[in-house]
Amino acid sequence: METLNIPPLGLDQLGRFTVELGRPLSLGQGPWGERRVIPIVGGRFEGPDLRGAVLPGGADWQVVHADGMASIDTRYTLQTHDGAHIYVATRGVRHGPPEVMARLSRGEQVDPRDYYFRLTVQLESGTPDYYWVNEGVFVACAARLSNSVLYDLYRLA
Repeated sequence: METLNIPPLGLDQLGRFTVELGRPLSLGQGPWGERRVIPIVGGRFEGPDLRGAVLPGGADWQVVHADGMASIDTRYTLQTHDGAHIYVATRGVRHGPPEVMARLSRGEQVDPRDYYFRLTVQLESGTPDYYWVNEGVFVACAARLSNSVLYDLYRLA
């Protein structure tokens, strides 16, 4: 069998995102946990190749499981500084020790190193200058604040 030199994974940071959240709407306990819909009401993002605003109108269709882990499922739209639009979809998990998750649920500020909050991120745009977002694989490391989520977005190199 031929030996191939497969390149190692690397990460190129694209920027920091602040996604502002509205009041969660609980749909109650379902078979997988508490289903919550959390409106996305705005925000911003800044990096060397991407910067602009998070548009209101998206949401996180989240499930909080019995053990406190949250399954994240968001969809929303970005508007770049030059008027282009980028669709964003994230999937991920947030979990940690019960006392840490309780503090987060009360809206307290918690050191993001005390819990795990990671996302896979799909970006999509039809604007020629941003078509490159369709061709990458993206991941993020996140933090939950009282009324927002903060995350650093990376492209797998």
